[in-house]
Amino acid sequence: MIETTATIVGREDANVVLRLDETGCGRCHEEGGCGGQNISKMFCSSPKTFRIVDPGDVSVGERVTLVIAEGAIRRSAVLAYIMPLLAIFIGAILGSLLAANNGAIAGALAGVVCAWLLLRSMRSKVDTDRNLSLYIKSRSQNSQHNPK
Repeated sequence: MIETTATIVGREDANVVLRLDETGCGRCHEEGGCGGQNISKMFCSSPKTFRIVDPGDVSVGERVTLVIAEGAIRRSAVLAYIMPLLAIFIGAILGSLLAANNGAIAGALAGVVCAWLLLRSMRSKVDTDRNLSLYIKSRSQNSQHNPK
C-alpha cells in the first residue's frame, strides 16, 4: 500500500476535495533520496488537489491519511491509455476490411466511442473498489476538526 497525507479543502457533490500535503516518497532531503519532488515543483508549483468519494465522516480542514493499493496506478493507466488505443486499432482494422479507408476511419471512431462507453461504465466500480481507488485510511490525530 502507498500512503500519503492530505488536507480536506472542500466538498463537491458526493466528493471531498483534497490537497496533498507532500508528494513523492518524502526522502527528497535525505541522503539517497532522488529529489523527484524538487524536480516536479519546477514544472507544477500549484497545490495538488483532487476529488475522492466522500466517506461522510470527515470535515473541511481535517488532515487524513490516504491509501492506494500497489499497482492500482499501473492498472488505471492501462485501462485509460492502452484499452482505447487497442479499440482504435481493432476498429480501424475491422472497418478497413469492410470498406477500405472510409471504413477504417469509421471503425476507429467506433472503437473510441466503445472504449469511452466501457470506461464510463467501469467508473462506479473503480470508485468503490479499494484495490483500484484512493481512499481515506485514517484521520490524523492532530488535525483541526471543524464542526459541520
